[in-house]
Amino acid sequence: MKYLLNLLTLKSLRDRSQVEQLLQYIIEEPLEDADNKRSFKFPFIACEIFTCEIDVILRTLAEEGELMNLLFSFLEPNRPHSALLAGYFSKVVVCLMLRKTVPLMNYVQVHQDVFCQLVDLIGITSTIMEVLVWLVAADDHVYPNFSDVMQWLADSNLLEMIVDKLSPSCAPEVHANAAETLCAITRNVPSALATKLSSPRIFGHALEDSHSKSGLVNSLSVCILLLDPKRSAINSPLMYSFLNQLMYEPPIPVNSETINAMLPQLDKMSRRTYEYDEDVSAIATSVVIVYCINIFIILTFNIFVKII
Repeated sequence: MKYLLNLLTLKSLRDRSQVEQLLQYIIEEPLEDADNKRSFKFPFIACEIFTCEIDVILRTLAEEGELMNLLFSFLEPNRPHSALLAGYFSKVVVCLMLRKTVPLMNYVQVHQDVFCQLVDLIGITSTIMEVLVWLVAADDHVYPNFSDVMQWLADSNLLEMIVDKLSPSCAPEVHANAAETLCAITRNVPSALATKLSSPRIFGHALEDSHSKSGLVNSLSVCILLLDPKRSAINSPLMYSFLNQLMYEPPIPVNSETINAMLPQLDKMSRRTYEYDEDVSAIATSVVIVYCINIFIILTFNIFVKII
């Protein structure tokens, strides 16, 4: 009897009208006079139903264009974006990412404004940032056509939009989330998107325009990761022995153009740290020092390899 009831419940929940109602609980803010059930209980239950990863329910959502439009209408700029509903929205999208990857990516490739809207909302809550990170920094275990998706993203202006969020006009929380997204892309090597991020023309204006406290620190955090020695391509077995590095895969090369583009900015950034208050100056100075150390290590490695 219990098994039969479960089947009847699943059959009911997978109906398009039921899935639409569940989505409305997740993306629509309740009215001011709504009771606690509508404000808190129903959105929570709706999110739990989707994230239970029941295939028939997710399939109904992923394969129905109008339902996907309804889900991503949450990102529209004229809507309110509470942290509570943003969290539920993010959980549903990540669940689709894991279980219905191909339909989801097919949808966002057709509706490229999704990425623009995610970038615009990157500062409202870290959960929105997590959705963007899942979409742009997933590995080949998630995407069946990983290289094609990364190349498509690299050919778009997505990276430029994220880097623009490091500008002084943006709030500190926007700087932090944009930097975290760029760092996630940087770690996802090798990929066309990570390679494009290493290009000087992408991050150059982030360094030049970092006239704000958080903008400078967060821009430098991305640069430091780009110069991470663990990502350096030291192909010589002697160098591996010299550094005593035990790795399963050869490290990724650091773009020499990246290093050359960063060097002229060091003096400017060092002087700029003294323009801030004592606490921020100390943080920024520490970041610049680490930045210089990383550049020195990379240059030393490159010279050593040439000698060998």
